[in-house]
Amino acid sequence: MTSDDEILDSIRRESALAELLWQVCEFDLSRGDHGEPVRLPSGVALDGVAGDFTGGTFFLCGDRGTARPVLYASSEGQAGLIGQSLAEALEIMIGLPSWRDCLKFSGSGDLEVMRTTAAHLGRDELRDEPQIGAARVRLASALDLKFGSVPVLLARLHAAVSATAPDFVLTVRTGDEYESLFGPWLPSRNPAWR
Repeated sequence: MTSDDEILDSIRRESALAELLWQVCEFDLSRGDHGEPVRLPSGVALDGVAGDFTGGTFFLCGDRGTARPVLYASSEGQAGLIGQSLAEALEIMIGLPSWRDCLKFSGSGDLEVMRTTAAHLGRDELRDEPQIGAARVRLASALDLKFGSVPVLLARLHAAVSATAPDFVLTVRTGDEYESLFGPWLPSRNPAWR
């Protein structure tokens, strides 16, 4: 598997790859500042490496040269692990249509609910962005990542977020904790999916 540093170097070197990553995953290396001081209760180092269009931040956790899990923190106060490495997190983000919504509409972390949500999101994506599937395959190939099936990627995302507590719960200076990435909503909350 490709190392975190090799992946980041590839993206930095190739502007076309960085642009494709932005189009498919909204992962932008120029947006690594989270905007507020945060820490992990375990004392593990946080390195903000990228951001998304909503103001969320992707952090590598731990020291360089070690296995570095990826933690995503939204601008709305939710945070959690999304992969045990940058490669795994990118495989999930590339392969899952709207991975954030799979978590938002997860019924507080129910994998079966996430599968239902992913099916709705996949149909929406096929209808609204039929060309994105080919872009996902190109991006995975360019980064030398595996292009997994949706059920496998959902299971990996679910396992990563579930492993957030206790060591990777993001806190602010006052000690207040970010909420889980698992949202309480069911797919039935979205009127278009009924």
